[in-house]
Amino acid sequence: MQCYRPVSPVKAMTFDLDDTLYDNEPIIASATQALNNRIAELYPATAALPASQWAAIKRDLIKGNRGLASDMGRLRYEALYQGLAEEQLHDDQRHQAAQSLFDYFYHARSDFAVTDEVRQVLAALAAKVPLIAITNGNVDTVQIGIDEFFTATYHASLSRPSKPHRHMFDEAANTLGLAPQAILHVGDNLEKDVLGAHRAGLQTAWIAVNRPMDLRYEDVSVLPSVHLHSLAELLWFVA
Repeated sequence: MQCYRPVSPVKAMTFDLDDTLYDNEPIIASATQALNNRIAELYPATAALPASQWAAIKRDLIKGNRGLASDMGRLRYEALYQGLAEEQLHDDQRHQAAQSLFDYFYHARSDFAVTDEVRQVLAALAAKVPLIAITNGNVDTVQIGIDEFFTATYHASLSRPSKPHRHMFDEAANTLGLAPQAILHVGDNLEKDVLGAHRAGLQTAWIAVNRPMDLRYEDVSVLPSVHLHSLAELLWFVA
């Protein structure tokens, strides 16, 4: 552990999920391939759309509704709905098809379990202080086996701007009934997690499981309160 500033007593913690508790990139890649295979099996005209057209669909959707930039789940559903225009379906069939494809992806996206070590650390922390999950993604915390450790889970959405916006950090502090400085936010991204939490007045702990943690190769606007070398080091703050 490396400390960059004094840490005041920690009465609660908030956690990013993707790339903080597990390596998310291969999970998303696998789920995306599974979705593409499903589309090819059921909707060949939609499957024939080039990647550039899918990207254009998403750009146009965000232009029409900026909130979709924060809601990855809704954006994916709306993109699927637009892409399915190639199939000449009735509108209700098209909605059902988009929902079915999204549900298929969502299950595949959450079709993994965190390591026993992560579960053990979360369990030990949750026995000492309340924990809240704050994520820009949409992983199903029940399916991956960690929901029991969190008193609440906030996903970025149309009504919850994505990090580094302070909305979810403020919401967590309000839910916990604590001053922000009594909360330690744990995350991998030095902009979305560390800078976002810092702006909201929270203390911060930086840990990434998907890459070497070397500040020379990161976009740094503000240093975290602490740089962790393992998740278990968080137990020092609740002993």
